[in-house]
Amino acid sequence: MSQEYQVYIDGTYVPKSEAKISVFDHGLLYGDGVFEGIRSYGGAVFRLDQHLTRLFASAKSIDLQIPLSYEALREAILETLRINQLRDAYVRVLVTRGIGTLGLTPASCPVPTVVIIADYLKPLFEGVNVRAIVASTRRNAATALNPMIKSLNYLNNVLARLEAIHAEVDEAIMLNQNGTVAEGTGDNIFIVKDGVVMTPPPTAGILLGVTRDAVIALAREEGIPVVEKDFTAHEVYNADEAFLTGTAAEIVPLVEVDRKQIGDGDVGPITTVLINQFKTIRTTGTPIYPA
Repeated sequence: MSQEYQVYIDGTYVPKSEAKISVFDHGLLYGDGVFEGIRSYGGAVFRLDQHLTRLFASAKSIDLQIPLSYEALREAILETLRINQLRDAYVRVLVTRGIGTLGLTPASCPVPTVVIIADYLKPLFEGVNVRAIVASTRRNAATALNPMIKSLNYLNNVLARLEAIHAEVDEAIMLNQNGTVAEGTGDNIFIVKDGVVMTPPPTAGILLGVTRDAVIALAREEGIPVVEKDFTAHEVYNADEAFLTGTAAEIVPLVEVDRKQIGDGDVGPITTVLINQFKTIRTTGTPIYPA
């Protein structure tokens, strides 16, 4: 029988089967809140502070006051992993607007809700050479709901992922309002052409991924040129290699888009180097357990 992990809800730990929030929580009613997905490897949380910085930035942008200090929330994440005796885990941290009325106004929610879930989750697309489509659903415009805000309202991404499911492929690539490539439904995208790694810039309407930043740094350490620039689906089709990055997915090769083979249809040499280098740094994070 598998272990029933404990879930943190507003300072209290409850078994997963008993973890509940109110139906009047605005995170449920309106998707009003923010979240982070975080991984630990071998007893160390990968880039915990980068994730927390992004969480607090997302909350600030939607005028949501997280009811814990940075250090208190940091410790709560580590303690949730300790209580569940996890070393290799996926952590989901959610902060909602909290319990309010059926009205839209956030003023009816006096206290935000904080939830921390720790569980084992194998890497998405593990062992898979990803096939994708270019979705007809466009990425949210930054002037509407800025994609840099990691909000609980992921319907935009869900609709694009449904397109991938209906097309019987693994993932969907989302374009922005200008028609250039933004990102996948839950991951950032990179292409390789003539030895140069390219990825869309922040202005393309993307979430600034923590794994994305790690990969850019790793590539530069390896002497591989990296450029943040806009590109189109045409350039994806004609890339020598392509790959996706994300906390849940890690680094995965992208070998087909819209039934067009990328490169030779297998994991490319630069992608292989970056996957191997990522494995060497992912255990260098914040220790869960005291030495």
